[in-house]
Amino acid sequence: MEDQAVCCYRHPQRETGISCTRCERPICPECMISASVGFQCPECVSGRASVGSGASAAGPPPRAAQPRTLAGGTMASDPRLITKILVAINIAVWLAALSVGDRLVNDLDLVGRAYDPGTVQIVGVAEGQWWRLVTSVFLHQQLMHIAFNMLSLWWIGGPLEAALGRVRFIVLYALSGLGGSALSYLLAAQNQPSLGASGAIFGLLGATAVLMRRLNYDMRPVIALLALNLLFTFTWSGIAWQAHVGGLVAGTVVAYGMVHAPREKRALVQRGTCVLVLLAIVAMVWIRTVQLTG
Repeated sequence: MEDQAVCCYRHPQRETGISCTRCERPICPECMISASVGFQCPECVSGRASVGSGASAAGPPPRAAQPRTLAGGTMASDPRLITKILVAINIAVWLAALSVGDRLVNDLDLVGRAYDPGTVQIVGVAEGQWWRLVTSVFLHQQLMHIAFNMLSLWWIGGPLEAALGRVRFIVLYALSGLGGSALSYLLAAQNQPSLGASGAIFGLLGATAVLMRRLNYDMRPVIALLALNLLFTFTWSGIAWQAHVGGLVAGTVVAYGMVHAPREKRALVQRGTCVLVLLAIVAMVWIRTVQLTG
């Protein structure tokens, strides 16, 4: 007879392997609040867990510690707010590109250094147009491209945002996107344009693998998904594999620093990890710029 799956007591549809250290009820990443030992559920932290549910009668006072996420972030009432905003921004830019046409795409996509017949000028990141490293991450043209990326962002981003907190999730997404842009700028042909949120999405996928490993979840689903995406990356034509790999590496490193930072040095380790990744991004951009303009 197979064992019945254990699910979060607040979200019965979510399987989990983590339990509250006070009341011992199963909790998912969205409900986990970091404690001095293990994790606690929101009710135990606020002191509202009832004795009948198996919680200790001597709970902490209602104004005890502010609930924190696994990575030390503040628990939010809407754990998907940043994910929703990112999806909205991507869709808004896509609609703008559809209405304005190729001119907007040519101004915002990622290109190292190339001749633009529309402006009769040399354009690109090497020409001082640094914004392309950022704007290209929010730019899409084909419907299937943005549909796939936004579905992936919604599916992967929500649980990550809940587990990390809003600020850390924003930093993770930003550095993943920049990491993908920087590696693409460094290795791709200088006149090869690229666009899309795929680099940032791959960063979130790498972060998901790190988080699942940290929580001792079954790694096979995320490894299979990652392997499938990498297979598509290197076998389908027209895909900027540099952006995918750059985002994946950046997101994995940032997430590892966030969820594995020791509690007593959490801020130092998390900030240090993000600064190191940012410095690596800046170094790649500087090296390529010197190559193209030197």
